[in-house]
Amino acid sequence: MLNRKIAYIDLSSGKVDIREVPADLRVKYLGGRGVNAYLLNKMVTPETDPLGPDNPLIVGVGLLTGAPGFGTARTQISSRSPESGLLGDSSMGGEFGPELSFAGFSHLVITGQSAEPVYLWVTNDKVQLRPAQSLWGRGTMETLNALKTRERNEFLKAAIIGVAGENRVRFANILTGPKDAAGRTGMGAVMGSKKLKAIAVRGTKDLQVADPDGLIEFFRRETNKLAELKWVKGLGHYGTPVIYVNASRVGLFTAKNHQESIGDDYREKLHPENLTPFKKGMAACYSCIVHCRERHYIETGRYAGTRGEGPELAGLGAFGTNVGNLDMDTVVYVSDLCNTLGLDVVSTGTYIGWAMELFQRGILTSEDLGYSLEWGQPEGIISLVQDIAHCKGFGDILADGALAGRRLGAEADRYLMRVKGMPVLATDERAIKSFALGIAVSTRGADHLRSRPAIDLFKLPEEFLEQLYGGHVSSDATSYDGKARMIWWQELLFAVTDAIGICKFQTVFNSPHAPKFEEFAEAIKLTCGLDLSPQEVLEVGERIYTTERRYLSRLGVTRQDDTLPDRYFDEAVDLPLEKGAHIDREKFARMLDEYYAHHGWDKEGIPTPATLERLGIV
Repeated sequence: MLNRKIAYIDLSSGKVDIREVPADLRVKYLGGRGVNAYLLNKMVTPETDPLGPDNPLIVGVGLLTGAPGFGTARTQISSRSPESGLLGDSSMGGEFGPELSFAGFSHLVITGQSAEPVYLWVTNDKVQLRPAQSLWGRGTMETLNALKTRERNEFLKAAIIGVAGENRVRFANILTGPKDAAGRTGMGAVMGSKKLKAIAVRGTKDLQVADPDGLIEFFRRETNKLAELKWVKGLGHYGTPVIYVNASRVGLFTAKNHQESIGDDYREKLHPENLTPFKKGMAACYSCIVHCRERHYIETGRYAGTRGEGPELAGLGAFGTNVGNLDMDTVVYVSDLCNTLGLDVVSTGTYIGWAMELFQRGILTSEDLGYSLEWGQPEGIISLVQDIAHCKGFGDILADGALAGRRLGAEADRYLMRVKGMPVLATDERAIKSFALGIAVSTRGADHLRSRPAIDLFKLPEEFLEQLYGGHVSSDATSYDGKARMIWWQELLFAVTDAIGICKFQTVFNSPHAPKFEEFAEAIKLTCGLDLSPQEVLEVGERIYTTERRYLSRLGVTRQDDTLPDRYFDEAVDLPLEKGAHIDREKFARMLDEYYAHHGWDKEGIPTPATLERLGIV
């Protein structure tokens, strides 16, 4: 596993330079998100234009990606984000990452801009540039099929942009399957700016594993444990929408751009059971026992012929609750439409929900849009999705993401729910203080996948929580007490998860008994021969997260950016967990101080010289 290489690809000159991965870099950062963070910190400056030739697009597979494991399929794609202007970083599953490992590569570092559309053809130890003029303008899965025909290889895997990426929509994504996406932060726009339509891969090399027999036995033992968890069984039956059942009961989901908490109508109409009429089975990513990808086909009605996978939990929020829509058919259709066009579902749904509130308040009119944008009306939602992807009419404004607020004025801008330039998922964190802190401090902006400790809702014994997190954590989800420690620990866990390339759903997220640092250390030793203690693996997580924070600090991020939308502080809402739920500014500030102290950052959230020296960050 340690013999995979980095390919440096300059699209301007066509030059490809293949190098070894330094051994010390593997020990300090492992792979995937870790090595990506290291490279990004070295290559990006405050002057780097997110859509310019000098902005690197870094594709990194996890240290364990391709080996037997619990969801060892992840690929991390990083760059300077066109959406936020800060950290662009997104993870995707499927089979692309393992295929890149089988071709002998762990990372691709892509710079420059091609004069004409191209795609990369990656095979065993080789990277070639191929013309892609005939692929430009095609949808994501249409492009995948065309690549298979062109390369005469039915088994190739590919990371692809749709027309949204080609048009440099700032929240365009990268697809590698019907729904497997590097979704957030606009990595598809970076590919589009480089005229890079796709990265196609076919690898047939063996992986060198340190202890094959030991790894198989470890994998068998751990997957048997996972298979017995209620959380894993629920995922295998419903997919990620299973989370909606409990999350909606506690008031975690919000409606109409965070103006309302959801009621029984939303809970009933968007319950995952309502996906059953379309369900055609479950699929899995590489090396995964869970099978959480629900395949669907709509046979009748206005969306007849719609075929794909999902929707994810995020889709239920983005095109369900957040836009006031109670029709599951529309959620499925619009989620698939975004995947075909190459748009991030979360950001697209949030920006449309924002536009709907502006329409509700009379800040936008039908004359501005060319059509009505009433809550829950599918015609307006579908029209605006198409207009965004094609940068047409008002869609051209929304294609700028959070930057659209500058074009629409201060009155409109204040209603956009965002953190560090990234829109908030259609969830309401006002009652759950750990969740609120997590999205405020996330290194890639408003984001649940950097830290979210779903087990905070389980009221676990505080003795157990103290043992898990290494210090006191309140078992009350509405309490601020100890939640800084909880988020700090969860950030380190997820940083390592992304660095080794396994699925977060098979770690401590919704089950306290899922794999964590102890299991990670054993898997790393059996697969790669690196003998790291659980504490040393945790320290790798610290190093990755502080490297990302140093990157942000160099781009001007300070304490004032680690905050929440004003609506969280100023507008209380009655939720099942807490009446009058809101975030208290003074308590939040104290929680932020505690959080910085755990990381070893100063009061402004900037890593101290002592912390950088301790972690060996240069």
